[in-house]
Amino acid sequence: MACFYVDVKSVNLFLFMSVFFQIFLVALSFAYFAKALSGSYMKSTITQLERRFDIPSYLIGVIDGSFEIGNLLVIAFVSYFGAKLHRPKIIAMGCVLMSIGTFIIALPHFLIGRYEYETSVRWVENSTLSPAPCRAGLPAELTQDGKRPQEQSTDCESESNLSMWIYVLLGNVLRGIGETPVQPLGISYIDDFTTEENAALYIGCVQTISVVGPVFGYLLGSLCAKIYVDIGFVKMETITITPDDSRWVGAWWLGYLVAGVITLLSAIPFWFLPRSLPVPGPHFQRKDNDEQKGFIKDHPHLKKKYTADEHTGFIEMAKDFIPTLRTLLAHPVYLIYLCVTVIQLNSLIGMVTYKPKYIEQHFRQSASKANFLMGVINIPAVALGMFSGGLLMKRFKLNIMGAAKFAFSTSLIGYVLSMFFFAMSCENAKVAGVTLSYDKIDEISYDKHSLFTACNRDCVCSSNEWDPVCGENGITYLSPCLAGCSTSAGLRNNTVFSNCSCIGVGGNLTANTGQCLEKDDCDSMFPYFLALSVITSFIISLGGTPGYMLLIRCIKPELKSLALGFHTLATRTLAGIPAPIYFGAIIDTTCLRWGQKKCGGIGACRIYNTTAYRIAYLGLTLSLRTVSFIICIPGFILLGRQLKKEEQDAIHALSNGGTELEALRKEECVILNSDQPLHTPENSTDRHTRL
Repeated sequence: MACFYVDVKSVNLFLFMSVFFQIFLVALSFAYFAKALSGSYMKSTITQLERRFDIPSYLIGVIDGSFEIGNLLVIAFVSYFGAKLHRPKIIAMGCVLMSIGTFIIALPHFLIGRYEYETSVRWVENSTLSPAPCRAGLPAELTQDGKRPQEQSTDCESESNLSMWIYVLLGNVLRGIGETPVQPLGISYIDDFTTEENAALYIGCVQTISVVGPVFGYLLGSLCAKIYVDIGFVKMETITITPDDSRWVGAWWLGYLVAGVITLLSAIPFWFLPRSLPVPGPHFQRKDNDEQKGFIKDHPHLKKKYTADEHTGFIEMAKDFIPTLRTLLAHPVYLIYLCVTVIQLNSLIGMVTYKPKYIEQHFRQSASKANFLMGVINIPAVALGMFSGGLLMKRFKLNIMGAAKFAFSTSLIGYVLSMFFFAMSCENAKVAGVTLSYDKIDEISYDKHSLFTACNRDCVCSSNEWDPVCGENGITYLSPCLAGCSTSAGLRNNTVFSNCSCIGVGGNLTANTGQCLEKDDCDSMFPYFLALSVITSFIISLGGTPGYMLLIRCIKPELKSLALGFHTLATRTLAGIPAPIYFGAIIDTTCLRWGQKKCGGIGACRIYNTTAYRIAYLGLTLSLRTVSFIICIPGFILLGRQLKKEEQDAIHALSNGGTELEALRKEECVILNSDQPLHTPENSTDRHTRL
């Protein structure tokens, strides 16, 4: 009978190394948290960056996509060569680069001057009277572009500082380079040094933590959006706008400093982790004959699933790169999976990037509130869905086909529910000369309206300035001058304009600073929008972890790191870079009123056609997902054929093994029935050897 004994040294070594694995798991989760926090904070500052640098949405899309450009530069090489080198230390170096890039993004705030928002009224301190908005004169005194003559060259030299947004782009590129090794090397490290049944749960936990990061990222964005951009540099009592104003810019730079520090801290643990770990398994050895020892030596639990060559040279690895990549791209199931995820991520990235902006413009919420709702309502639903998906996969022991069907079903259900967003509409804001005619203030129209009419023809007004006031009639006017207001009293936010010739029938009503906040129809619809958004986010994210495990399990173990890296490369290049740009460009086409730069040219959009915005934003999102569902059909066919072929190969291998065993048994029977001596030591030894 075989005897067992415990190798105490091996057990202690295993326990010691398992501690390192747990540390790696925690460190990787924190790194995922840090990169997700900074990434979501970038998306929460889209509106602030547009206004601060006076740039349109498509250019913001270029800045947002620059992160993926950084990934594109190094992802393939990091994924391939990194798998053969010291993965934890490479991840540590990536976290340091991410931190440096995040600090560079905040740098322009300290290099450019104070933020100056456009206004047609200059408040006078130490006085309760302000200059008359409507000054006597003729519209002919204005230049052809609608500006007053003295404004034509004001501060044109300082406007060159607005190109400092280039630093934001470069910092985001560096942040993308640093993020490159975290996902492919981290996930492959977990999958290599843990059992298959636990890999899905561990990866699900890490992915869940990565979704928790955006919760804090959007909450940080909400907090910073409430703080004025030049806090600490200007007297807050001199600020005449509020966070609800479309000219407000929050302290966008402050959150990047916080995110940079957190990312830098996440790099520390990885410097002290080993290059490789043993796979968990039984810690007992058997004392038996040579034949049994041979079988135990090859036990699957006593070796790593994939071992990187410890001493492989760089040139040898480089020569093997192209053939390995060719083998990977020849895998039909992997290619179909790649196409589906690229299209799905185009839809997802475009939707998530501009969702806070959609909430701001369509439901007339402040940037702070939009970010807060994204952080505390929408993102937790995604985290819960991804974690639940990992648990369901472990609970029901889903194979590759089961995981694919589960991911497809959840995505399809979410797609159907998303169609109800089209019915959740709000009426556009009533702005005289933009969505309303001065002559018909009761009917919203998107035709081109004139800003100059009989009620303000005696005022010298600029058509380019955006200093909105809310009249007593509930209509927003672009400026107190265009409202025909002749007098004003009070200071800053408490200023009241009176004798406004364009407001009311008699032209003697007053107006207050800021846009009108009449949004009863939106307030009743907004809770339903939030509820449906939470439900769809949860259902779609249920398929996240099973879909990711499908990617890992459909290819050979030695191709795992390269497959993950190339998948990241393709999604970054074909989804992460273009999606924010063309989503932003399409959104720009729905703008009704552009801000104007001091020296000419358009700046950030001030008001959108909400109906066109909704159709463009939701229509593009759902159209992309429709295409992805069509491509899934051949994907399921190819996956079924692959699994059937693997099953046939396994049966064939078993049948060959059974045939050989039967031949040995027949040979033994022949020997027993022969006339030769049966019990000599030589014959006995020879028979056992052949068996």
